[in-house]
Amino acid sequence: MANPVDEVARILRAPAELFASLLRDPIGTTTRLAGRTAVEAHAVATLLRAGVVGPEPPWRLAEIGRVLLERGPMAAAPSLLAIRHGERAALVDDLGSLTYAQIDQRAEALAGAWQARGLRAGDGVGILCRNGRGLLGAVFACTKLGARALLLNTDFAAPQAIEVCAREGADAVVADADLFDIVAGVDAPRGRYVAWVDPSVPGSGPEGDGRIDDLIAGGEPLTTLRPDHDFSIVILTSGTTGTPKGANRASVRSLSGPGALLSKIPFRAGDVVYVAPPMFHAWGLANAAMALALGGTVVTRRRFDPVQVWADLAANHCTGLVAVPVMLNRLLGNDDAAGNPVLPDLRVVAVSGSQLEAPLATRALDRFGPVLHNLYGSTEVAYATIATPDDLRAAPGSAGRPPFGVTVKVLGDDDVELPVGQIGRIFVANEDQFSGYTGGGGKAMVDGLMATGDVGHFDSGGRLWIDGRDDEMIVSGGENVFPHEVEALLAGHPAVVEAAVVGVPDDEFGQRLQAYLVRTPGKKLTAATVKAYVRENLARYKVPREVIFVDVLPRNPAGKVLKRVLVDQGG
Repeated sequence: MANPVDEVARILRAPAELFASLLRDPIGTTTRLAGRTAVEAHAVATLLRAGVVGPEPPWRLAEIGRVLLERGPMAAAPSLLAIRHGERAALVDDLGSLTYAQIDQRAEALAGAWQARGLRAGDGVGILCRNGRGLLGAVFACTKLGARALLLNTDFAAPQAIEVCAREGADAVVADADLFDIVAGVDAPRGRYVAWVDPSVPGSGPEGDGRIDDLIAGGEPLTTLRPDHDFSIVILTSGTTGTPKGANRASVRSLSGPGALLSKIPFRAGDVVYVAPPMFHAWGLANAAMALALGGTVVTRRRFDPVQVWADLAANHCTGLVAVPVMLNRLLGNDDAAGNPVLPDLRVVAVSGSQLEAPLATRALDRFGPVLHNLYGSTEVAYATIATPDDLRAAPGSAGRPPFGVTVKVLGDDDVELPVGQIGRIFVANEDQFSGYTGGGGKAMVDGLMATGDVGHFDSGGRLWIDGRDDEMIVSGGENVFPHEVEALLAGHPAVVEAAVVGVPDDEFGQRLQAYLVRTPGKKLTAATVKAYVRENLARYKVPREVIFVDVLPRNPAGKVLKRVLVDQGG
């Protein structure tokens, strides 16, 4: 239970801190307050329109108030959803359907069992689960306990899992049965628990220190309802250029994040949303949380299968589809062969996680209609810009414009803002940026704006374009070259399914470009043809010196190309 004296002291301290700030900088403080108030007001209006909150009967309001007072806003969250939406379907996964009431009951029982085994508020829980009730149930149990949820990448090998859990302080771990060997060596004093077990093989799989379903069936009650720490979550960076870092996110007390997303991506109350990306990454988890906050239904599967996704979209009358670009590409590539349905219920297709190339954006708009939205952001900065269907028709491949309350600037090496059309480093300011890496350090900051690590430019319509990673730019023969520009061009070639371009050392020019291509089945394409195509469309120094054809590009579960793997393989 939070100390009442500390709570009163915090409440009394806030006005004093505000008064001191006004004395130091009256104009700046007043401007910031006015801006923050406008952002929050805009967010509230957006949430009301979307249906996140709405009129409630008196008995329900009384119950909501009681639970909030008893547990605090974060620990109460699963129960509040259950109070509002009760027997409505919350989740459809490989094992079937769960209602909001069932999800809350399961989280309560799991939190009670973990508490009885010594897990406390502030402790860390490593979660190595694919999409489904195991992952969401563990996160909700952590919410009730005030624990830290550490979301682990399902592509980890055992040494990585052990290293990350030790670094992040995982006191307990929970893993799907088919992933349990990866965490078997983790030092977890509060136990190693098994989540999903293959239902087709009863009694199979490891036992660990208990199976989640058995702990839930035990029904041990929570003895401490209001934890003395707020729930927090650690999401790992994608790790495409090295060991994944932990990006810590404390509980957010601003509505600007969901307000910004819903102002551009029109999810609404009661939507049925298929969430395809892994929920251990921010894009998948954020959209699952958004759908639940709207009282909707999350449909998901442990593994991505385009044929299954088409069937699930139709069978569940999905109104929303959340994906990463490579998933969208695979869905559309499977479209003709599968004879897939029209999907008249689909109102929103939202993608993020990696670059949405112009040809893919156009194909998706042609197939689904004006429902495609593209979010640009990162684990660290959260969201930066969102491209609407109108943006993507007018400027396919663009990242769109910043939502209300978000500032995005393109800065030069001298940290001065660059004019329209000039390429520079992208910086972002919003209310949902991470609080730093758990191992220390953070992203570069300039006047309150955080670096994304990308370079780009604005066009005359105010749309942001991503030109590449700032650490991928190469200097070839004295010319600055961004590999992404060449990738985007090659992705539009009719004989190319996907492309990756990397910089490699060169004795004569310092560095040179090397292209890896996946050919369209049945199409002929040679290295000479590829080089001629680039030469016809871009400057000569941007032509790759080598063109290597591969069957598939290595990607992480979020769909990002692992360029270091391509380089390590040596082509």
